[in-house]
Amino acid sequence: MLNALRRWRDRRTLTRRPIPDALWLATLARFPFLAQLDADDAQHLRRMSTLFLDRKEFSGAHGLAITDDMAVAIAAQACLPILRLGLDWYDGFVGIVVHADEVVARREVMDEDGVVHHYDEPLSGEAMEGGPVTLSWRDVADAGDSAEWGYNVVVHEFAHVLDMRDGEPNGMPPLPSRSAQAEWQAAFEASYQSFCAQVDAGEDTLLDPYGAEAPSEFFAVACEAFFVAPLDLQAEHPQVYRQLQQFFQQDPAARA
Repeated sequence: MLNALRRWRDRRTLTRRPIPDALWLATLARFPFLAQLDADDAQHLRRMSTLFLDRKEFSGAHGLAITDDMAVAIAAQACLPILRLGLDWYDGFVGIVVHADEVVARREVMDEDGVVHHYDEPLSGEAMEGGPVTLSWRDVADAGDSAEWGYNVVVHEFAHVLDMRDGEPNGMPPLPSRSAQAEWQAAFEASYQSFCAQVDAGEDTLLDPYGAEAPSEFFAVACEAFFVAPLDLQAEHPQVYRQLQQFFQQDPAARA
């Protein structure tokens, strides 16, 4: 009954509130990693983005007004990773909070001696279990340019959403079998250790050095590069690229 109701609502949304042609074409042109999609995939992404906008609630922080072009830009980038997986992968949350720029979050951490330390952490985005997903509009808007160095805040935060679908983020989204999990673990662990060694040595890396913070962050920054700088990721971390290709059922390097 619930599935039938959702299908009816989706059909009504696609009929009554499709993303306008001009706005959709402008969105594709704005972000080169979206413009590379073939006509069928672009149309499918448009459909998914339309339904995404219907299912999620956008709010602007500190009086920021969310315009149609802002919402569509976020929706299109968020739906790119789940183009083959389906919107159900994002069913665990509803709210998306957009800030004009980065946010400074107050953090606390306890050291080994039990002493609590407080510090401020600047964030361009954050994904909480159960929502909301927080994004910096400046980083979203600049995604067409920042793709050159493998950076995309929307893909990063929605990768965390996928990672948290089966519980605490650990750098491994839900996979279909134990053998798939073992292959994933072997590929990612080897690349993660190599990446952390590069970061510790102060070497330049394709992936954001923040990925060395934890396997979950390594997964998120790898997803960024997979979708916006796929040829570079394929060259630098071929095993990771293959695992992401199998999971997302996409081959962005072939599109590029």
